[in-house]
Amino acid sequence: MAGQLQFDLVSPERLLLSEPVDQVIVPGVEGDFAALPEHMNLISLMRPGVLYVYKGGSAPERIFIGGGFAEVTATGCTVLAEQAIPVAEIDRAAAEQAIADAREDVEDAKDDHTRAIAQAELKIAEARLAAAVEPSAY
Repeated sequence: MAGQLQFDLVSPERLLLSEPVDQVIVPGVEGDFAALPEHMNLISLMRPGVLYVYKGGSAPERIFIGGGFAEVTATGCTVLAEQAIPVAEIDRAAAEQAIADAREDVEDAKDDHTRAIAQAELKIAEARLAAAVEPSAY
């Protein structure tokens, strides 16, 4: 695995990826960061956005992440994602409907706690749609 790091992507449902990769670009809450071999140890919260997985010199695999945690070491990167779906599998119509539903939930919220949860779901829904319609950033 010289020149590579072990990448594991885990969602609540299952282990999505577990393989050696060249690089992973993670949507951290304080900005995107690249996990590379020999990286310093790091734990970061992730914001909803696109995770880029590079391997074998080909175009990156783009995976929508709905938030979670990333742990990086010199030999690996583990992402524990609240939601994870390949960008190519995002249904644009369903994503647009999720935004409309979340906006309605924000408007109908009866208290601050319920409103905060609805606003968080709205941010995830908006990021999912943006991932589906925007070209690759990296």
